[in-house]
Amino acid sequence: MVARMLREIRADFDAETIVVYQAYSAAVADAALAAGRFVAPFSFSRMTWIKPSLLWLMHRSNWGGKAGQERILAVRITRTGWEQALSRAVLTAPEPAVHGSAAAWSAEFARAAVHVQWDPERSLRGAALQHYSIQVGVGRGLIREFAEDWVVGVRDITPTVHKIAGLVRSGQSAKTRRLLPPERPYPLAPVIARRIHAGA
Repeated sequence: MVARMLREIRADFDAETIVVYQAYSAAVADAALAAGRFVAPFSFSRMTWIKPSLLWLMHRSNWGGKAGQERILAVRITRTGWEQALSRAVLTAPEPAVHGSAAAWSAEFARAAVHVQWDPERSLRGAALQHYSIQVGVGRGLIREFAEDWVVGVRDITPTVHKIAGLVRSGQSAKTRRLLPPERPYPLAPVIARRIHAGA
């Protein structure tokens, strides 16, 4: 088995698009599904966080069990939009190898259009693993572009995640493998990898 890098984007993607996951209330989810993109009551006035790791979002939303996060959406966006976001991103904490100094990071972070945070990836049972998963915060200045130009499809996968959660609770974790998305390492241009501190 090939060892994973410490900070690596793993995702379900094809030549043109990548799938990210979000958890919303029924009102936001139903409106997005009807329109095929995000529309009101989705908020265009605050940062929205997108995650290519389904299991990380399942940990965060308790498999759709948290209030306001009951519906799990698989959002397919263009790789052009995704990579534009990463190319404009600033880490949520200073990293000397990237920013040089905390003061330089602070100045860059204050005007950042996109935030990037690395958090421990999660197992099916929610345990923290020894490698990290990315979450990307798309800022208010890019929200319209995200919702209207990057999004090419929205799919409700709530029934699937509930089925997976049930299998895990009943001790049948092995049966979940065919239900999980085919997440694999996402290729990054070196300049973007350096910017978001991806790698070993």
